[in-house]
Amino acid sequence: MTLPATKTVSRAAFEAMIGTEVGVSDWFTITQAQIDAFADCTHDHQYIHVDPAAAAQSPFGGTIAHGFLTLSLLSAMAYQMPSIEGAVMGVNYGFNKIRFVSPVRSGARIRGRFTLAELTDIRPGEVQFMMQVTVEIDGQDKPALVAEWLSRRYFKGETA
Repeated sequence: MTLPATKTVSRAAFEAMIGTEVGVSDWFTITQAQIDAFADCTHDHQYIHVDPAAAAQSPFGGTIAHGFLTLSLLSAMAYQMPSIEGAVMGVNYGFNKIRFVSPVRSGARIRGRFTLAELTDIRPGEVQFMMQVTVEIDGQDKPALVAEWLSRRYFKGETA
């Protein structure tokens, strides 16, 4: 999947979005190959992720993505959200809260829904913002996860 270029907006326009939904990502299909690769990277080969026959006998009825795989895809989803003009670098700062609400079955489609909750100046040239994120599962009422995600943006030689 090729991600669209991130739309940049002024600091004032970004700040004006506090309390509003800033965007919804495209759908991402979770494949068994992705789940298996994530298992290899993290050394988490629990059968509910990588053994379709055994997982079919579990309460999930088939393999499911690791919660941390779903969480990791937030980065790809966030590339589709507005960014602050002039930012030269962004980093994940952490999470205030993460809840894995529903399992994501292999083959399911997920997408992120982002609401800007806060924007804070940390120091000149550095801002932090919190996004309330919900990862939806196509065709299901309950989301895969909900989180309060903290990110920082850095600006070269200027204040944000």
